[in-house]
Amino acid sequence: MKILVCDKVSEKGVNVFRRSAGIEPVVLQRAHTEDEMVELVRDVAGIVVRSETKITRRVLENAPLLRVVGRAGVGVDNVDVTEATKRGVVVMNTPSGNTISTCELTFSMMLALARNIPQAHMSMKSGEWNRKAFKGNEIYMKTLGVIGLGRIGAEVARRAIAFGMKVLAYDPYLSRKKAEEIGVELKDDLDELLAGSDYITVHMPKTPETSGMIDARAFGIMKDGVRILNCARGGIINEQDLLEALNSGKVAGAALDVYETEPVAGDHPFRSLPQVIMTPHLGASTEEAQENVGIEVAEAIVAFLTDGEVRNAVNLPNLDTKTFARVQPYLQLAEKLGKLVAQLAPKRNDRLIITYGGKATEVPGDPLTRCILKGFLEAAGGEGVNEINVRTMADSLGLLVEETKSNEKTDFSEWIHVTAVAGDEKVSAGGTVFGARHEPRIVRVHSRPVEIVPEGVLLFYLNEDRPGIVGRLGTLLGQYDVNIASMSLSRKSPGGKALSVLNLDSKPSAEAIAAIENEPSISRVQIVEL
Repeated sequence: MKILVCDKVSEKGVNVFRRSAGIEPVVLQRAHTEDEMVELVRDVAGIVVRSETKITRRVLENAPLLRVVGRAGVGVDNVDVTEATKRGVVVMNTPSGNTISTCELTFSMMLALARNIPQAHMSMKSGEWNRKAFKGNEIYMKTLGVIGLGRIGAEVARRAIAFGMKVLAYDPYLSRKKAEEIGVELKDDLDELLAGSDYITVHMPKTPETSGMIDARAFGIMKDGVRILNCARGGIINEQDLLEALNSGKVAGAALDVYETEPVAGDHPFRSLPQVIMTPHLGASTEEAQENVGIEVAEAIVAFLTDGEVRNAVNLPNLDTKTFARVQPYLQLAEKLGKLVAQLAPKRNDRLIITYGGKATEVPGDPLTRCILKGFLEAAGGEGVNEINVRTMADSLGLLVEETKSNEKTDFSEWIHVTAVAGDEKVSAGGTVFGARHEPRIVRVHSRPVEIVPEGVLLFYLNEDRPGIVGRLGTLLGQYDVNIASMSLSRKSPGGKALSVLNLDSKPSAEAIAAIENEPSISRVQIVEL
């Protein structure tokens, strides 16, 4: 079986292929265009890429023997995962190989910011001896704000504590118990961290929630002379707003390894600012990290092609073919339930209770639980979340996962129920599959019976059960050009509070949502996107 090794993967990783019987690695010496890749993939069983080579739909269409694509790194945005899934091609990544390298780069950047090391170095190279120009600051007893306390953020925090720094952390998905274990002060309000930190570093995925979150408003809250670091993802910090904060002196310095657009243009204004340290996306660029991800992806591909074992897949649970056929009808329902509960519940949860009932108790629960966790943790982990790493991610957030099987009699022959627990608050939803096509349905929310198609935009709200409410809401949505596709209403008694759920054709604007919330008979308005 031929393996096409694209981009530059460590020699130790390539040697894993060479030592494996029946595996023939073909190592490309340069990046190839889409047209060239179309010709190269016609007889390959596996492809290894880093970030440069793009595995597009057209490439996949011309690879009839392809079974697996391995990304030597975390992000898989250069692989058309949807098309790969349709064609039965497994896509794998290496989610943990660059943790230490990115952590150490971040800490190096912080020390360089504090002591003006790059600027002093360039001065010396120019033949100068100018000690007074490069007076620095100690990081000892300073406060570091870490936004996002996943694997990398936690490692940065531990090193900062060892250097005598006070560490504030903001991560709406991290439990307080886990924060105490790491030794950080967890803030519920991001503004508190922004206002109290001397240095601020970001360590979260880029999602709709985090994109541009460090903007002009955030800079306005920070201390004068704060220093900013980003070795995570470009676009989390609004570059134009950062530029203005640097020029005004609000931000004393910035250290950046990632950017909104890469590679960075030659005339980018950051290049001319002496207080900005820039590196060309070096987070994973250490010999150790490249060896780790190269070996990890090679071993995973060999295990899959020779034994059918699935590791670190982003589009397939860790299952053999026979087991996958048994659980497949429930997988979509499981992930949708996880997404639904995540958006209805508070962000910081202590426990996730998953209950399987009826025929759902007869299939392996682990792959279903992993799909639920994938949906539930997607907002916290972004593109790095997959069925393989979700249990580790839940543990890193301090989220206790409880799985039970129930013989309770219900109206459904198979069902799954998910409850998120945050202190004294509980949010729950249950679902089943309908008919020969196993179509997923949400049949219970907040212990109330409903029937919801789990896709698209959902509008949840409580309303007084009296005539005219439904018509009023329909008219209101119509004024904002939002169409209702279907509706489910659940009430406990006539005239009381009813739970209503609407499938909408489009997401209401902020103005539309505000108008709904202003209706005196409507409360607890929530938008869920599935």
